[in-house]
Amino acid sequence: QPPDEIQIVSPTIPEINLQQQAVRPDGVISFPNLGEFEVAGKTPEEVSEMLKESVSKLYALAGDYPVDVRIAVFNSSVYYVIGEVVRPGPKPYTGRDTALRAIAEAYPTVLAWTDRIQVIRPTGDNTDRPRIFELKWNRMVAHGDTEQNVLLQEGDIIFVPPTVLAAIAMKIEEFV
Repeated sequence: QPPDEIQIVSPTIPEINLQQQAVRPDGVISFPNLGEFEVAGKTPEEVSEMLKESVSKLYALAGDYPVDVRIAVFNSSVYYVIGEVVRPGPKPYTGRDTALRAIAEAYPTVLAWTDRIQVIRPTGDNTDRPRIFELKWNRMVAHGDTEQNVLLQEGDIIFVPPTVLAAIAMKIEEFV
């Protein structure tokens, strides 16, 4: 999916060998002599087969897998960290991300209410309420209590709220 990046490995075809291409927003990659290929939603094997068919018109291909396609960078799957952290925003989802790691990498500020951090898991159905997991950061870090450490899913939102005093200060700052 856009904006993932794929890498093509084909030692016998120098035009595409070790080319790394970002999937464009329209789901397409392109090569100067081969044209454009719609790759969004396809597996690496399907993309490899498409390239192989196109390249076979220009080159004699040897071997079972003359064109190998690999996903180099997963950018289309993300989770989000928002609130009182130094590095908020979308983060690449790998499938093995935990809340503890995500929060540690986002680095909570001194204004963060670390015992009220929430992992919000949206549902695909608008009639269902999202699942909310509340984490106690200080307990996890100071005592090694990782019982609440949640394995994140694609699209999860980690919200690090401000403390009550920080929230009041922010409201006062808005008026001033």
